This record gives sequence, C-alpha cells and structure tokens, in this order.
Amino acid sequence: MSVRSAVVINPSKVLDLDERRRELCGALADAGWPEPLWLETTPEDPGCGMAREAAAAGVEVVLVCGGDGTVMAVAGELAGTDVAIALVPSGTGNLLATNLGIPRDVADAVAVAITGTRRRIDVGEVEGVGVFAVMAGMGFDAAMVGDTPDTAKARFGWAAYVATGLRNLTRHRASVRIRLDGGRWLHRRATSVLVANVGRLQGGLPLLPDAEPDDGCLDVAVLTPRHVGDWVRLAGGVLLRRGPATHGLETFRARSVEIHAARDEPRELDGDVIAPARRLAARVRPGALVVCVP
Repeated sequence: MSVRSAVVINPSKVLDLDERRRELCGALADAGWPEPLWLETTPEDPGCGMAREAAAAGVEVVLVCGGDGTVMAVAGELAGTDVAIALVPSGTGNLLATNLGIPRDVADAVAVAITGTRRRIDVGEVEGVGVFAVMAGMGFDAAMVGDTPDTAKARFGWAAYVATGLRNLTRHRASVRIRLDGGRWLHRRATSVLVANVGRLQGGLPLLPDAEPDDGCLDVAVLTPRHVGDWVRLAGGVLLRRGPATHGLETFRARSVEIHAARDEPRELDGDVIAPARRLAARVRPGALVVCVP
C-alpha cells in the first residue's frame, strides 16, 4: 500500500516554490507514492496548523521543507504521535538535519523519506513555551540569534552568526542558579546556558559530542568565559574535543533542568527567539518524535 504523505513548506526559505514543488512531488511519484498534501506556512503560522491538518488527514509521513523554526513548529504538533517527519533542509542552520546526517540536497533528502529508516528521538519541552528538537538557550546564544538579521542569514547562511557573535563576546556574565533533576542548586556566573537534545552547533561545531537524541536525557552546557581570550580557549577546546577539561565550559546531563538568572536574559528555542525572562525550565520527553533518517 502506498504511503500517504504531506509536505509542510516555508515559502520564504525557497527561491523557486513551483520548482521545489515539482521536485518534491516528482521524487515521490517516482517512488510510487501518491500526490502529497501540500501545505504552506504563513507569517502567522510557522507550521503548527499545517502539522495538525496533516495528522488529521491520516498521513504517515510529513516532509518538512524549511529551517529549524519550521521543524520545531511541526515537531511540537507531531510529538507523541506515530506520524513521522522527514527533513528537507532549506533554512540557515538546519541543526537537527545536520545532527541526524540528513543530506542538504533535496533529492537525497527525499530519498531518506522514501527508503530510510524511522528513528524515535527525544524532544525537550520548555515550561510554558513549547518543545524543541535541537536546543534551548539562555544568554549569549539567544542574544546572537536575535541580533542576526534575516537578510544576513539568507545571504551568508550559518556564517552570518559569526559577526553577531563577535559583537556579543564582551557581554557580561549573569549570576545563575541551575538545578538538575530536582537536586541541589548549582551557582555559576555564566555567559550562556544551553539545554540540548543534540550536540552540534552551526558549522558542525561539536559543543556536546556525547549528546544523543534518543538517550532519554538532555545535555546541559554552561559557558563561563569572561573575556575574548577565554572565548578563544573555549573554541579551541571544543574543536579539539577536550570534553570536561574544556576551559570555560561545564557539561551536565539530566532529565529535567531549571535555570534561574539574576536578571532578565534573552532566550531561544531551536534558533527562534522567545520572550526574555529570568527563568527557563525544561524536561525531556523520551522517544516522542519519529524521524526518517538514513
């Protein structure tokens, strides 16, 4: 029996929408799949309503053609169901696709949906906000994401974050308290705290090389550099994969994480900025999302 599918696509991430539609539908037709349900995101709805419509239509696979924000919107609706998502990278970061080994070429990505295997991965859930498939962040990373113009991301890809990141290197550290799995509070002065489901950042930077998306845990990175020299040492340690010995970086693993800062801090989920706040609380939902992988 033919697999029924849907395409949730972000038109702003595609240069030629008609050509992309012909490419996707043609590849599915060549595999003997029927015409997919075609659903385009809007500025008002990044993919949530489209994912619900696809699930209500009884599809088995939703091909997500967009960036990490589109993936997050669709994943938030399909987590906890048996509907699989297939990633067709089209945005700037595409971090979930990168971490799962999904190719950027459209035809190759569709081939993964057709012939790949289906893997259940964890998602993180931030209290009062929603879910993330890649990571949630508080501090430097969120400031960097928020300060990078969409025009620069469209033109330069992940490299657009470099210039913005350099401007934020002198950002003052904040006093934070971190609690893992309801345990004792850890007190730190941190530039950024990341709660991650996977380990690679933009450009393939292996910040948390031991993180696995299906291990039932979230990996926590506490970045504590004070000045540019510390950032250089931190970058070198990450690139050399020194792990726990990396200067300016502490890592932890937990099923639930609660972060309190002494001041309002910028926050982000999967590269989308959310409202600044003093608190970020996340928990893991093990095996909640089915993803097509090579």
